[in-house]
Amino acid sequence: MDEYLFDKFTAKCRVVFEATSYMEILKYSANAKNPDTFTPDVISLPYECYRNMAGTFKLPTRAIEASAAVGPLFWSSEDHDDDDPHLQIIYRKADVRKKGKTRGWEMMLSYSFKTNITSGYVKGTPTSYVVEALEHLKGCATQVAHPMLLPVIFYSLALGPINDAKQRATRDWLRRVEHALHLDPQKARMEETLERVPVDVDSLSKELVECHASAIRRPPRAYQCVANELESAMQGFWTRWTAVEQSNLTAAETAERKMAAKLHKSMLSRIHFYKVKLTALENYIHTSLERLKVQREELSNMISQRDAKFNIEMAREQRRIAHASKRDSTAMKTLSFIGALFLPGTFLATVFGTSFFKFEDNASPVSRELWIFFAVTVPVTVLVVVFWIWYEAQQRKGDADLERDIEDMEKNFMFV
Repeated sequence: MDEYLFDKFTAKCRVVFEATSYMEILKYSANAKNPDTFTPDVISLPYECYRNMAGTFKLPTRAIEASAAVGPLFWSSEDHDDDDPHLQIIYRKADVRKKGKTRGWEMMLSYSFKTNITSGYVKGTPTSYVVEALEHLKGCATQVAHPMLLPVIFYSLALGPINDAKQRATRDWLRRVEHALHLDPQKARMEETLERVPVDVDSLSKELVECHASAIRRPPRAYQCVANELESAMQGFWTRWTAVEQSNLTAAETAERKMAAKLHKSMLSRIHFYKVKLTALENYIHTSLERLKVQREELSNMISQRDAKFNIEMAREQRRIAHASKRDSTAMKTLSFIGALFLPGTFLATVFGTSFFKFEDNASPVSRELWIFFAVTVPVTVLVVVFWIWYEAQQRKGDADLERDIEDMEKNFMFV
């Protein structure tokens, strides 16, 4: 199987030219199209057919209880039938709904220790790799005696190079977001393949959300749990399958068991390889998520600074409006001052025009008591003017203090 999968993965690689020297069935439902095919409590066969299939193939009846299971699910157990023991397997990943359609795949397998035959039922939507997995199974036709062959093929396809390539693409996406946030010209020269992205806070926020979703789309920890269950199932199968007297085996059976042992060790090695690969991938994703966290905080700071600048602009506009109102108020005060300047004389003239003062026609044109008018009017006017000057000085001092407070507030905002 290793050689076959190696050929398949190698065929998908991009070629660069270097100077080089060269040396040398199962029933399944593929491309299920019903939009509700993987909806919980939905089966793709008539009730009687489905029931008869499960009974005839000795398939795990618990599979119907897993129709609503989320994430990759792998389960295996013996049916505890001492006369004809079977190893039952459930493996599925069918919790995705996109564009109103369910997506995924599922398999139910049953291996008879008595006949060494694996029976099963497999179903998948066009976006799954059921057809590709079955092609790989046909390519490994000489090794189908092992019941874990098909589950391991599915597991290998799920964690193929495309899974790592998606995380690398996510990291490149993250670099573009970082470049857009910081706009570092030197970094732009180093990353020649990255295009300058305009600073748009709303778009960057959306980019961060989508990039985060891409990073956690296929969590390694879930597939590490599947790997542990695969190893447990293989260990249980191998313990039961090898519990026979070696002396009772024919030469052909001994050769067959040696080949099966080689395949078994190969699959265990492959599962261990993917576990190590998943550990590295988990660390890689963790780094991406930490960098995304830093960029979200940076974007949050940018939004806060933008809001602070907006508030400062609002304060400036309000200050301008206040100054305009102050000028209008000053003009009104000036008019009031001019009116107040003549008010004492008007008031005193009114007083002297009362009956307390009589100026008959035969009297002198200029009264000898005229000095009384000036003696009273001038001091009162001076007192009014002095009071006005003192009042304006106090107002100007208050305005200056207010301006200093506004400037200090702006400086504090800019430093923050």
